[in-house]
Amino acid sequence: MLSSRSLNLLGFLMCAGMLTFALYLQHVVGLDPCPLCIFQRVAVMAAGLLFLVAFLHGAGALGSRFHGVLTLGASLVGIGLALRHLWLQSLPADQVPSCGPGLDYMMDVLPLMQVFKEVLSGSGECAEIEGIFMGITLPGWTLMGFAVLALLALMNIVKFRR
Repeated sequence: MLSSRSLNLLGFLMCAGMLTFALYLQHVVGLDPCPLCIFQRVAVMAAGLLFLVAFLHGAGALGSRFHGVLTLGASLVGIGLALRHLWLQSLPADQVPSCGPGLDYMMDVLPLMQVFKEVLSGSGECAEIEGIFMGITLPGWTLMGFAVLALLALMNIVKFRR
């Protein structure tokens, strides 16, 4: 069985890979991220930083559980965002919310909690399906990535309970 440090390094490397691929899609392929995509990136960054801190800390049983709970939380937030994104993509065309202002504009003029509310309520650009690989959209792949990250975090939590 993998050590706690190995699980944390694996989680960090996975997050780094997810972010690298997202940046590749944006800057090489030309897919601009919608607001929900950006929020999912932030969740990946948060999980990645938490995995990295846990790896560097090399804590004992209690610390590993603590780090595991934090990384699980970041992963669950990402799962929620990806599910919301997939739900918006599944809506019939006549039920898709209208496109709202861009995230940059909202961040400039709205309070932070209002920005979260607006992004989570969805916009038409988040409902567009721009990339499909093996029959799965990008938010679907991101959801699977977050599920693996959550599993790694759970392994750190449960590992020391035996």
